[in-house]
Amino acid sequence: MRLKVTAIAAVLMAASGISAAEGLKVGMITTLSGGGAGLGIDVRDGFMLAISQSGLTDIDVVIEDDQRKPEIAVQLADKMIQSEKVDVLTGIIFSNLAMAVIPSSLAQGKFYLSPNAGPSQLAGKGCHEDYFNVAWQNDTLHEAAGAHANETGYKNSFILAPNYPAGKDALTGYKRQYSGELAGELFTKLGQTDYASEIAQIRASGADSVFFFLPGGMGISFLKQYADSDIGLPVVGPAFSFDQGILQAVGDAAMGVKNTSQWNKDLDNPTNAAFVESFSSEYGRLPSLYASQGFDTANLLISAMASADVSDKDAFREALRAADFNSTRGQFTFANNQHPIQDIYVREVVLEGDVYTNKTLGVALENHSDAYAVECGL
Repeated sequence: MRLKVTAIAAVLMAASGISAAEGLKVGMITTLSGGGAGLGIDVRDGFMLAISQSGLTDIDVVIEDDQRKPEIAVQLADKMIQSEKVDVLTGIIFSNLAMAVIPSSLAQGKFYLSPNAGPSQLAGKGCHEDYFNVAWQNDTLHEAAGAHANETGYKNSFILAPNYPAGKDALTGYKRQYSGELAGELFTKLGQTDYASEIAQIRASGADSVFFFLPGGMGISFLKQYADSDIGLPVVGPAFSFDQGILQAVGDAAMGVKNTSQWNKDLDNPTNAAFVESFSSEYGRLPSLYASQGFDTANLLISAMASADVSDKDAFREALRAADFNSTRGQFTFANNQHPIQDIYVREVVLEGDVYTNKTLGVALENHSDAYAVECGL
């Protein structure tokens, strides 16, 4: 799919003070089919909304579906770099695909702006001057969940996540902040939908709480089966299994669950309020965490274009580092490893009318940077 964005109106350009770089080409490889499709669709829609609102001319966005398969993602990236001649790559949702694509793309001299996946391998010693993560490093939302578990008084958590880079980072992050004991620790199969065995182990473990990271359809399946089990232990997790795009599918099984996120639709800043309103109007649904990340990623790119041309890599890189844009999260800054420094909140799943959604309860970690930044030489 190719989308070419032209000027909405000359007056918008004048009002924004933005001058467009000629011929900027963005390659978006994201998940648009299968179990993770909702995540990629939201990233895409948030990204394209920001570009549309900017009034910029001549941004060529090439969009492809990675089908959540690393080999497909690699083929698409090579095509975009070698044939499409893109300047910037973005879009990947899953960390195993990110690790297959991003190092090679960076080696070929391209900028990569991540709107989601934040594997630890790219945050520490493997950081790169042309790699920017606009969402989070994988561990951080899970670290906030561990801090919340401590605050709540949980002493014996059972923890589980899929066996892939983000899953490993998830459990590492939770354990980094959590000070209690572990009743059990499991890695599940990526894409798994039957959790009868894991739920049986939780029941027999003597746990006082459950922490899990199971994004997309995996989380829907687990939560429904867990609710049907009547185990009744409190559940804590990151936003990925309690986000707007999947809550309607989970339904009552998610009610009251506390989860951690760097964003929510009720964050009190003008950019976020306008984003929630415009996204809802444009697409007929409430935005998700992923949509906000796509929106912020596009606005970071737009802010860099305002002061540098991508053909001047050094200047463009510095413009990205400056992060001079209005984020849906409020203040936005990068750590030395070019991952965000940001507040991470505790949210609760609630019912507003007939819509399941989240409300913000408070801050779990304030101005938080990931644990790997100290290993980055930038």
